[in-house]
Amino acid sequence: MKKKIVWRIILIAAVVAASVIFFLPNTPAFNYMPSWWRNNMPSRGISLGLDLQGGIHLVYEVEGDKAAQSSTQRIADAIKTAITQKGLKDTVTVSGLNIQVAPGSLDARKIVQDSYPDLAVSEGAGMVTYRLSKKAVTDIKNNAVDQALEVIRNRVDQFGVAEPSIQKQGTDELVVELPGIKDPARAIQIIGKTARLEFKIVDDESPVAAQLPGTIIPGEESQVLSQFAGKIPADDEILFGKVTNPDTGSVTESPYLLKKQTLLTGEYLTEARVAIDPRFNEPYVELKFNPEGAKLFDQITAANVKKRLAIILDNNVYSAPVIRERISGGNAQISGNFSMDEAKDLAIVLKAGALKAPLKMLQNVTVGPSLGRDSVRDGERAGIVALVVVLGFMVFYYKVSGLIADFAVILNLLLLMGAMASLNATLSLPGMAGVILAIGMAVDSNVLMFERMREELKAGKTPKAAVESGYNKAFWTIFDSHVTTLITSAVLFQFGTGPIKGFAVTLSLGVAINLFTALVGTKTIFDLLHLRKEVRKLSI
Repeated sequence: MKKKIVWRIILIAAVVAASVIFFLPNTPAFNYMPSWWRNNMPSRGISLGLDLQGGIHLVYEVEGDKAAQSSTQRIADAIKTAITQKGLKDTVTVSGLNIQVAPGSLDARKIVQDSYPDLAVSEGAGMVTYRLSKKAVTDIKNNAVDQALEVIRNRVDQFGVAEPSIQKQGTDELVVELPGIKDPARAIQIIGKTARLEFKIVDDESPVAAQLPGTIIPGEESQVLSQFAGKIPADDEILFGKVTNPDTGSVTESPYLLKKQTLLTGEYLTEARVAIDPRFNEPYVELKFNPEGAKLFDQITAANVKKRLAIILDNNVYSAPVIRERISGGNAQISGNFSMDEAKDLAIVLKAGALKAPLKMLQNVTVGPSLGRDSVRDGERAGIVALVVVLGFMVFYYKVSGLIADFAVILNLLLLMGAMASLNATLSLPGMAGVILAIGMAVDSNVLMFERMREELKAGKTPKAAVESGYNKAFWTIFDSHVTTLITSAVLFQFGTGPIKGFAVTLSLGVAINLFTALVGTKTIFDLLHLRKEVRKLSI
């Protein structure tokens, strides 16, 4: 008996010590700890949610239709390349999700059917039309949403936001919550950037290229496009790149006539990092391709020596250097008079990967930190009032046994904070409600056991026997009620959104810890009281 009590005391002391250690980052004492301790802490403590410390709440729609169109365009480009390599006339055009091939060449049709047997085929108006199946379009849209979720999470993680919430909503929407963000505009720009990196050849040989203006004022792009409408070769397009004057800081744009065919994309990237150009002391983004990308880049540069290769991100030309010689090794760089923050942001989005579909912002709500301070203060008041009332009632109604129950409440609260800190949990307003509810539930088990003890005392049993009988008879009632609550919490966590998940976490932790404090913590106190001398009267 004595050994069991000693082991229970050691167990309680161990979990209390662990809880205090995990919760230290949320206390002023953490700032006075040695640096080696702070740097190697296993926990960052409890973070405050968006509704408590402020931040931004964003809702995006993933434009899956555009992902399907991009996939159609890539298939069309591959078909064009295959037809051209066979020495056949390129007669491939794209309209929405339709790929049209002139029916004159049976060889061309065979190439398409052999390479893409799943494409739906129809004939009419002198053209053969190929189209992605409905299942393929649905799969592309679903993959675009899942990929966007992962890419945004990677971008936010690299941006350094603590405890972000990024979740899918409906079939094509994403909800992004960034608590404590200091630069919302920069975060929104990083999240929403499609980051499709492309390499295309500049068509300087076309007469149209010589007619393009050197620079234009931002906003005049549509005028340039309308001016050259009908003059641009079918395989070409006009894109624009920003030019910043280093002396005045003024921004203009330069039009480029480019070949439509994309020679290389960012999907082959393995690394994107910021470096400093020692000649001009300016940052640029250094790129490294995987072996397949390095091979393609080698072939592209070998076949286009003395031509300009445009580096394009989201249809904006960042640079168009002349290919002086064949480039092996799979390294490239993007320069463009970047500031350090611009270069870092560009490296972040490239490293995280491109979005398969653009994002359309549906909602942008900024939550001010003043609301968070008010909420924290009101929540603290509610928690303190609830704690005092519960503790006072237990002492008033159950006397000394009530004090033992109060010990369980304090122990429950301490272990709950430590458990949340160990999980690096985020505390939101619903989570605070869960903590306050846990305070009430912490005495519920003790009430059941105390009432059983009273019944046993009235039946004539000794205090020690009444305690043992009270715990034994109330055990399954307490266990069953807690298990059903845990099941409810699991359902809330599985199917609820961010705030509901926060409530479910605190509630489930509080219930699980309450089982420990009620069945181990208070039982240990009662056993200690009966250990040295026989208790003739139980204050209950």
